[in-house]
This record gives sequence, C-alpha cells and structure tokens, in this order.
Amino acid sequence: MAFSKKLELETIKKMILLHCQHEHSRSPNELCPECSRLYTYAEQRMDKCVYGDNKPVCSECPVHCYKPAMREEVKKVMRYAGPRMMWQSPILAIRYLYRKKFKSTL
Repeated sequence: MAFSKKLELETIKKMILLHCQHEHSRSPNELCPECSRLYTYAEQRMDKCVYGDNKPVCSECPVHCYKPAMREEVKKVMRYAGPRMMWQSPILAIRYLYRKKFKSTL
C-alpha cells in the first residue's frame, strides 16, 4: 500500500477511535463491532481506489465509492473527530491538511 493510502487509513482509524470512544464509551484503542465494520469497509474502499497511489484525500475525491449509508456514517465520524484531531493527533491532522491542500488536484 502506498504512503498516502497508509496515512489516510491511519487518519480514518484515529478518527473512528475518537468517535467510538465518545459515542460507544470504548477505551481509546478499542473499536466496538459497529465501528470495526466501518473501519474495515473504509480499508476495503481505499484498497480499491481507482486513483491508486495518486489518490486524493477522500473528502476531495470526485468519485464517491462508499455506499450512501456508510458514507453518512463516515461523515458522522468526521464531524465529531475532525475538530478534535489537532489536539488528539496533531501530526496526522497537519499531514491531512497538507494532503488536502496540495494533493487534491487530479
């Protein structure tokens, strides 16, 4: 898996962990079954990304490869975890913002 995909996966996992900890009262490194399914789904979608190693961040991608229900779940996670990422995982947050700004053009 390419570096950008690994970073994107690491970022989404951290976001899901933050959300799960808040919504489902889990420990910081444990996902409930529902959140675990969401992460597995995100991982599968990233593996099948049509852009391969040149993928933009998912929020800037013109191709919507998530099923509508899963897309809504990811949006819910991002709405909660996104603003908290700068405090919880500043390096991942800065890397994400950089990729969003400079790698989003296809």
